Amino acid sequence: MPIKSVAIVGAGIAGLTAALSFARHGIASDIVEQASELAEVGAGLQISPNAAHILSALDVLPLIEETWLEPETVDLASGLSLKTLVSLPMKSVARSRWHAPYGVLHRASLQQALLATVRNNPLCRLHLGKRLEIASKSEIAKTIFTEPDLIIGADGVWSSTRYAVPNSPVAAFSGNIAWRFTLSGDDAPEFLNRTAVTAFLGPSAHVVAYPLAETGGFNIVAIAVGANPGDTWKAEAQGQQKAFLIQQFRRWHPAFSSALERPSTPTFWPLFQAGPGRWQNGRDTVLIGDAAHAMMPFAAQGAAMAIEDAFELATFVAQGDALGSSLESFEAHRMPRVEQARRRAKLNSFAYHARGPLRIGRDVLLSLRPPEKFLADFDWLYGYRAKGL
Repeated sequence: MPIKSVAIVGAGIAGLTAALSFARHGIASDIVEQASELAEVGAGLQISPNAAHILSALDVLPLIEETWLEPETVDLASGLSLKTLVSLPMKSVARSRWHAPYGVLHRASLQQALLATVRNNPLCRLHLGKRLEIASKSEIAKTIFTEPDLIIGADGVWSSTRYAVPNSPVAAFSGNIAWRFTLSGDDAPEFLNRTAVTAFLGPSAHVVAYPLAETGGFNIVAIAVGANPGDTWKAEAQGQQKAFLIQQFRRWHPAFSSALERPSTPTFWPLFQAGPGRWQNGRDTVLIGDAAHAMMPFAAQGAAMAIEDAFELATFVAQGDALGSSLESFEAHRMPRVEQARRRAKLNSFAYHARGPLRIGRDVLLSLRPPEKFLADFDWLYGYRAKGL
């Protein structure tokens, strides 16, 4: 029997996408968010074709295409020499090979596009400034004045909804820190390519840089080994923290030292990942996105996997007969794909941070391998068509 109402805990990318996905099937949802307003979190974001397909189906893609950039290429380069090791023609290939675009934008732009679409949909109701101590039907009913048929935990890596799912994943520090900041067009060094997403690879660290149309500058993410600062989600990288950032890239090309010193307040984000565990309780509660499977950003698929989760969950629930079996089918369907994305991220982590002879061998291999071989490696990921499209 089809459900009539859904409560979504969390109004991030996963939660807003879930609301729109259920509305597409005529199912109403209430989104409960503890923040009193939806401010931007993070900086830049990559939207790969597998996620763009879904955003198009939800009528969100046209809104972000107004402000995003489609990079001409995705490049891998040496952080020590700045030499390009491989260049993939992403803009010309994405739409023809995977039938959807590949774009980069500020995270706030995607959030605002999702939010505007949610607010224009009569089946989606947003409740801001409502903190849930326990994600139970009775507690949620105090906010939305009815008990939902289904509770969706889209509340991130520190999910409280996990407590309603026995044997759910546990978040643990990965050993990596991400420093995130933006550079204005005037501050951006000349070696940054204004038409590409570039990953600069170096010993035990890497830097991803790409242009942002909204600011005219660049989004920079520097990832390296770091100490666990505790339960801090993000913090300003000043004083010793900023010095530590610069120290970790001291062996890189001198141009990087200058670039890393320019931002006055980069933020550092300890990277946590979710371990193995169940995503649903077999009855009425399910986890999606980082709440279910927070992973390292080495494959730039965190947001894309959350978008896929949200869309496919709505499809399984809308097309299923019994809610419990629909949740189990969703979990069984999604887990292998997410695990494959996680393995790809782990492989990238090893390759991006290679040291010594392994680094030299990696650079030679990347330089000699034809771009077509690299593109074929992405077919399973970027060419994926979510259930329900």
